[in-house]
Amino acid sequence: MSESKALDPARPKVPELSELFLAFLGVSLTGFGGVMPWARRMLVEERRWMGEREFAEVLALSQFLPGPNVVNLSIVVGTRFHGAAGAITALLGLMGVPLLIAMAFGALYARYGDLETLRGALAGLAAGAAGLIVAMALKVAEPMLRARQVPALAFALLAFITVGLLRLPLYWVVFVLAPISVAYAWWRRE
Repeated sequence: MSESKALDPARPKVPELSELFLAFLGVSLTGFGGVMPWARRMLVEERRWMGEREFAEVLALSQFLPGPNVVNLSIVVGTRFHGAAGAITALLGLMGVPLLIAMAFGALYARYGDLETLRGALAGLAAGAAGLIVAMALKVAEPMLRARQVPALAFALLAFITVGLLRLPLYWVVFVLAPISVAYAWWRRE
């Protein structure tokens, strides 16, 4: 087993392509509309393919790259295990069935979208999705708090304040904070 392919040293083997597909398919079907918390649970807690810190690093990379975070995450994880074939397999597991479901719901919404009951149900779903995002953010921050990684938390808080409260454009915040945080981490390791 190649050490570079094993994300968690305690894991006895690299997952097969079928395992990657089924794992990401399960994530997509479990948390349709807000799957990042389910992806974290599957990768870190259930299958132990990644540790807390590595998940946080891959999540940060996924958020930095253009496109949906969970899609980027599936591609990064798939690539680490099986290269391009793993990336395609994980992506298909994540996106295949939900794409078909979304198309069916889109057709139903086009027909019945004016119903007030449906609008209320969608507002409730949006609140649930927001709650899942907050819960995942707290789970990702917890190991940093336990390890007293104050600089990492300070950068996260600064990003939240500048984007969430001051409403500065995300690309400017990333353009400024990313090089500063990388330089700080590099300096701390020297």
